[in-house]
Amino acid sequence: MKRIIIVAVLLLAGMYAVAQSGNNPISGQVFSPNVITTGVPFVSIAPDARGGSMGDCGVATDADVYSMHYNPAKYVYLPDKLSVGLGYSPWLQQLASDMHLAYLAFATKIDSRSAVGATLRYFDCGDINFRDENNYDLGTYNPNEWALDATYSRMLGDYLSGAVSGRFIYSNLTQGQADNSMAGWSVAADIGLYYKRPTEWFSDMDSEFSWGASITNIGSKISYSSSSEEKDFIPTTLRAGAQLKLELDDYNTLAFTTDLSKLMVPTPPMRDANSITGDIIYGHDDNVSVVMGMIQSFYDAPGYHFDDNTGQWVSHGVFYEELCEINAALGIEYWYNNVFAVRAGYFNETAMKGSRKFVTLGAALRYNVFGLDVSYLIPVAARAGISPLENTLRFNLTYNMGARSNN
Repeated sequence: MKRIIIVAVLLLAGMYAVAQSGNNPISGQVFSPNVITTGVPFVSIAPDARGGSMGDCGVATDADVYSMHYNPAKYVYLPDKLSVGLGYSPWLQQLASDMHLAYLAFATKIDSRSAVGATLRYFDCGDINFRDENNYDLGTYNPNEWALDATYSRMLGDYLSGAVSGRFIYSNLTQGQADNSMAGWSVAADIGLYYKRPTEWFSDMDSEFSWGASITNIGSKISYSSSSEEKDFIPTTLRAGAQLKLELDDYNTLAFTTDLSKLMVPTPPMRDANSITGDIIYGHDDNVSVVMGMIQSFYDAPGYHFDDNTGQWVSHGVFYEELCEINAALGIEYWYNNVFAVRAGYFNETAMKGSRKFVTLGAALRYNVFGLDVSYLIPVAARAGISPLENTLRFNLTYNMGARSNN
């Protein structure tokens, strides 16, 4: 038990180190946000209650039917022959009752070394009344977005698996009511790696260590206007993480997991507000190709902010801002007899990049071939109101069939 406590403390310490945000640790200055924005952010929303109850961790956790969002390479480790899942997440429920994210997932193992999966993600924006510049009623419409994808996962060695995925994204937010507006679409791909093997780190219990890495939504830019040459990047995301799973005894297991994630799209540069052309003062041009944007995302942070009190540009460092673009998460999962689970997690985004900080809780129940997962999100008190999922219950129903494997 002492070893378990030590592992937990180390993970929490690592989380705390990455979670420092908003202030320069050297000068103590408070920074104004320089948030990275993308098109179709709905594809970045964690669609499942399991990951949603563990701080949005999932790149290195045990495989389930919802693995597509985090790391499709996990599918080959599915414990069941076939799995189907349905997820439902209310959105901004404190403001609107008809906005939600629905998620349908399917996965099956072809054999012991390969598997396939597919998902459909649907984001319903609810009924919205459109009006023109003269406040004339244009009618009520139902903006929506959806994404359809499929993947193939295969063992690359005794303990390592890989996967490639394809995705089609469709976004119809304006319903053709704005001038020259149109529905946007994009095609994208994912790649993932997943490593899992037993360890002998503890003399008094069995354990497993796993790590995972993935790059999701590598795809074309998206546009909502037929007359504009400017297009938005979709949220290409790099994830990496690790999990340690402990078999406490024949009935009890405990897993610790941590994830790091980063958007692989350009950081907005600092521009001269007094320039007609918006000349770049610090940073790099963000109107680049998708591939260049992915490469540039690792070094293009401006490293400066404007101090309204002094009217001067103040340096906080390119390297520091690049570190601030990494989101960190920690999750803990306890299972009793593979029947009942409780989960908790924490997610941190630095103040400079949006300041999403929340604690998550959840539980799961398995009965025969059916499973139910629920999660609940609680924003950190100082930042209450910043998450669209604040104080929201999310649900997943899962159906599994076929002989369970030892993976």
